[in-house]
Amino acid sequence: MKVQLLNKIAAVGTDQLDKAVYTIGADVTEPDAIMVRSAAMHEMSFDKNLKAIARAGAGVNNIPIDRCTAEGIVVFNTPGANANGVKELAVCALLLASRDIVGGIEWAKSLEGTTEVAKAVEAGKSKFAGQEIKGKTLGVIGLGAIGGMVAGIATHLGMKVMGCDPFISIAGAWNLNHHVSHANTYDDIYRDCDYITLHVPATPDTKKMINAETIAKMKDGVRIINLSRADLVDAEAVKAGLASGKIAAYVTDFPTEDILGVKGVVAIPHLGASTEESEDNCAVMAAQELDAYLRHGNIKNSVNFPNVDMPLTSPVRLCILHANVPSMLSQITNVLSEEGINIENLTNKSKGNNAYTMVDVAAEPKEDSLAKLEAIADIFRVRVIK
Repeated sequence: MKVQLLNKIAAVGTDQLDKAVYTIGADVTEPDAIMVRSAAMHEMSFDKNLKAIARAGAGVNNIPIDRCTAEGIVVFNTPGANANGVKELAVCALLLASRDIVGGIEWAKSLEGTTEVAKAVEAGKSKFAGQEIKGKTLGVIGLGAIGGMVAGIATHLGMKVMGCDPFISIAGAWNLNHHVSHANTYDDIYRDCDYITLHVPATPDTKKMINAETIAKMKDGVRIINLSRADLVDAEAVKAGLASGKIAAYVTDFPTEDILGVKGVVAIPHLGASTEESEDNCAVMAAQELDAYLRHGNIKNSVNFPNVDMPLTSPVRLCILHANVPSMLSQITNVLSEEGINIENLTNKSKGNNAYTMVDVAAEPKEDSLAKLEAIADIFRVRVIK
């Protein structure tokens, strides 16, 4: 099988793939799978052999998810693999939002060649004074792998922490620091918090969730941190808030043309997951996800299909990606029964509008039976593993 690399992927990750089974490289053609970090894929056409894409990171806005689904391509991400790196940058962002550290550093550089630098520093440092985070209230929007860690460490830094996540998982809720208070709505965060940090994916629902209307609900002098995606914030509204004093500081890991050089903005060059440890963790997880799917059909951490894990118990496995619609299972089993093929094990799971069925059978179906399966309406792909 062939795996194409669209970005540099840490060797510790690609080493997870058995070289006797896989051919791996940037120059691979007609790949069975793609590993990617930030490369834009929306304009790419996909070879019919392509079965899976693994993003070595959490966000997948560089991948055309709907088109992948329609073509029966499973898209994986690596949630939590870079969480600690982003959490640590969030702590840094809290401090950068509180004090004009960046401005002070730049000013200190300008003193080179000045006589009596120490005296000049003492005379000028008041221009860069700020506030402490201890005792302030932090609102965390999104309590997934990263947001939950940020909320937890902020309590240890002496902050009062409110968290809001309508979609928090059971595991996320169990792992959340018990000192984090629950906000019922984002409006509670906007009203009560001195600092607000965003840890949600970029979706149509979250696009420009920080805008003129939501900023108006915030405390005067609020400090906003966005280490998630530029699209979450309306840049013009933030600039207006900074100009009026409504917003004291905006720290983002996603610089754009319209915020660079704006007073009160600290623009970090997308360093959230740029640590050796994060890149290694993401690469390892992405490779393991691809291997499990390509060799055994099992799915974990897909953004467009459900998690499914079934031990391989028969010589042949059918992997069927399809829409989540009524009577699909009966149509699949009818085709197999018509050929007299015994089903030894079967599992079916759904995720929203999409579903995945794995069927272990004693013998490989004939070509015409596979063609019948592929012809069933709302089936995206049929794959045979043997």
